[in-house]
Amino acid sequence: MSRPRVSTIAGYIAAAPKPARKNLRAMYAILKKAAPRARETIKWSTPIFEESRILFAFAAYKAHMNFMPTPSAMKPFKAALARYKTGKGSIQFPHDAPLPKALIAKIAKQRVAELRENDARWM
Repeated sequence: MSRPRVSTIAGYIAAAPKPARKNLRAMYAILKKAAPRARETIKWSTPIFEESRILFAFAAYKAHMNFMPTPSAMKPFKAALARYKTGKGSIQFPHDAPLPKALIAKIAKQRVAELRENDARWM
């Protein structure tokens, strides 16, 4: 999806097509709550949350949005994700369907815990 260069997640959402904005705002709120200490940035023209490493990303496309929490964070939720189109580390949510907010929050919290646990082992 071609869009003007933005430097903040708020700018990314504002520049997104109107059908995507509601779900983008909801996704942003969920991820911000799951990772309140994370740094918010734009990398590769995509909204990213990171602490010591990338926690997760999300992006809007013409007919759907992607949530990219990494394959390991998705693994415990394989059954719940069966109804969605998924990639190796991404989940697609159509703009015209309700966002599964509780599921997204659980996956995001899983990813935050996973990253903190793994980083603690290497310190």
